[in-house]
Amino acid sequence: MQKKLSVVAATVVLLGLSGCGLFSEKADETKGWSATKLYSEANEELEGQHYERAIQLFEKLESSYPFGTYAQQAQMNIAYAYYKSQDQAQALAQVERFIKLHPNHANVDYMYYLRGLINFNDQVSFLNFVYEQDATERDPKATREAYAAFKELTTKFPESKYTPDALARMRYLLNAMASYEIHVARYYYRRGAYLAAANRAMGIMSDFRDSPSIEEALFIMIRSYDKLGMTELKNDTERVFKLNYPNSKFLDEGKQAGRKWWNFWTSNGKM
Repeated sequence: MQKKLSVVAATVVLLGLSGCGLFSEKADETKGWSATKLYSEANEELEGQHYERAIQLFEKLESSYPFGTYAQQAQMNIAYAYYKSQDQAQALAQVERFIKLHPNHANVDYMYYLRGLINFNDQVSFLNFVYEQDATERDPKATREAYAAFKELTTKFPESKYTPDALARMRYLLNAMASYEIHVARYYYRRGAYLAAANRAMGIMSDFRDSPSIEEALFIMIRSYDKLGMTELKNDTERVFKLNYPNSKFLDEGKQAGRKWWNFWTSNGKM
C-alpha cells in the first residue's frame, strides 16, 4: 500500500512539473509562418541590427524551406549577420559553406567580397598597433588573408560591381604589409642584425614594388651594407636610391636632415 502511494505521489509531482513547463518545449512562434513571412521578419531584424534574432529566423527559414526561393538568400544573410555581429569564425564558415554549395550562384561574387571584408576588418587597427608594440610580436595573418580573398574576387569576377572597391582595399593592404616588413627590418637593424635587416628590406623591393615603403627599404639596405662593410653593395644601392629619390628626407646631404632623422629613430626606436 505504501509503495502504491509513493508511485501516485511521484506521478503527481511529475504532472505538476510538466504543468509548470519544465518538461514542455517553448512554443515556436514561427510555426506555420510562410517562407515570405519568415524572410520579411528576418530582414526586419537584420535591418534593426538584431543580428542574433535575424540569424535564428534565417536559419529557421532555411531549414523549413530548404528548396524555396529564399533559402540561398537566407544563407547569404546569415553570413552577413555573423559578420556584422563580429563573429569572424562563424561568418567565414558560412561564406565557405555557401561558396562550396553554390559555386555558380548569380551573387557568389558577393560572398568572395564578404570573405575579404571579414578578414579586412580583423586588421583594421593594424597600422595603429605597429606604433604601440614591437612589430615582431604579431604576424599580420588577417592582412594577407584579406588580400588573398580580394585578389581571388578580382581574378574570378573582374566585372563584378565589388571589384573596384576590392582593388582599392588591396592597395591599402599591400601598403600595410610593406609597412609591417619595414618595422621588422628596423627591428633587426636596431639590434645589430644587419644582414637580416638588409634581406628583409630586399624582400620589400621584390614583393611590394609599388609601395611607398620602397624608399625606406632602400635606405635600410644602404645603412645595413655600410655596417657590414659591403662597400660595393652599399654604393650600388645608394646610386639607385639617389636616382629614384633625389629629394629624400633620408639622405639630404646638404642639411643632413635624413641622417639626423635616422639617428633619432635608431636611438629611440620610434619615428
